[in-house]
Amino acid sequence: MHGTMVQIPTPDGLADAFAAFPDGGGRHPAVLMYPDAFGLRPVLKDMARELAGHGYCVLVPNLYYRHAPAPAFPVPEFIDEANRPAVIAELMPLLKEQTTAERVLRDTGAYLAFLGERPEVRAGAVAVTGYCIGSLLALRTAAAHPERVAAVAGFHPGFVVTDAPDSPHRLLPRLAAQVHLGIAEGDMTPEIAEALDRSLGATGLRDACEVYPGTVHGFTMADTDAFSPTGAKLHWDRLLALLDRTLTAG
Repeated sequence: MHGTMVQIPTPDGLADAFAAFPDGGGRHPAVLMYPDAFGLRPVLKDMARELAGHGYCVLVPNLYYRHAPAPAFPVPEFIDEANRPAVIAELMPLLKEQTTAERVLRDTGAYLAFLGERPEVRAGAVAVTGYCIGSLLALRTAAAHPERVAAVAGFHPGFVVTDAPDSPHRLLPRLAAQVHLGIAEGDMTPEIAEALDRSLGATGLRDACEVYPGTVHGFTMADTDAFSPTGAKLHWDRLLALLDRTLTAG
């Protein structure tokens, strides 16, 4: 597989993103992959290449492109208990400013249009996946484009259940996609878990939510001390099975 940085025109300017494609030519199903709050960085590029190696075209946008090209702020090579507070203090103002629902939905159309125009991408349905805050963005994308998104996955999701009228868990009835949410142990309070379960149950999606044993928030990210090899492997198993069912079967 091979990857490259690309520039995508959006209503607000040019967004930089990383695109990974399978080797060997041909046209392949597409996956829009939203990063966690730490943003587009080497570990996300590695994950995109990994997924491309399974036969998918993968696009990972820079969530903070309006502020600066990736990396939009200093991110250590390894994020641990010692440096995490400083990194979070740096990113939180950007996160709140740059990932509003309105901005996300404006960007989403541009990202899907980009994928639809690439010669490497097979026409038809796409999948959207996300990590931490990226899970929220993935759900918003799937709800806004039900005719286009056949699968949505979120891992160690953040802010999926809130008091806001447009909380992501309230968007579930709009989905036409198959769903998988991989939850870290302790990621949700009992009240939040119950609200999410009710929403999933009302839409027939209750089985889409799974708690990954022995994991903490961020378990897929190999450049953090939250990384869990077993949790990351389970994440790949679940994600690839979902993509196979929805994008490649038949």
